[in-house]
Amino acid sequence: MIKSGKILEKFEKTLLKKERLSHAQAVRIFEALYKEARALGVLPGPHPLEGVETDIRLAKILNSRP
Repeated sequence: MIKSGKILEKFEKTLLKKERLSHAQAVRIFEALYKEARALGVLPGPHPLEGVETDIRLAKILNSRP
């Protein structure tokens, strides 16, 4: 558990200074993470607007005033 955000922030800055990635390496990492997220169902599939009508209807109901 993280108890001090300042310590974590300092650690992250130090780590970023030590690690230098080329653009190609960063793109490969990004693509691998993206594929994993798609496989886990975290990111939308090939039809990102699928179900948007339901979301809009729910938003209207939740945001209406009595």
